[in-house]
Amino acid sequence: MPDLKVETIDSSCCGMAGAFGYGRDTIDASMAMGELALLPAVRAADPDTLIVADGTSCRHQIHDGTGRAAVHVARVLARSIAVA
Repeated sequence: MPDLKVETIDSSCCGMAGAFGYGRDTIDASMAMGELALLPAVRAADPDTLIVADGTSCRHQIHDGTGRAAVHVARVLARSIAVA
């Protein structure tokens, strides 16, 4: 995509892992994992920055931990076609 600047967040797992992050006994571990790199980086991103995450669980974790909405890469590609 022309003029697209991509910055990758160096993180391992978002911490959600399916329904793991919603369990009463696992939510703290889930959020702690997200706080290692992913969630702070999303919070630090400019409000106009598009946050992209392919995993459904990752998008939920990003929203739950930051209030930001993340989109699947296919939606980014669809937007580029619609604009072109």
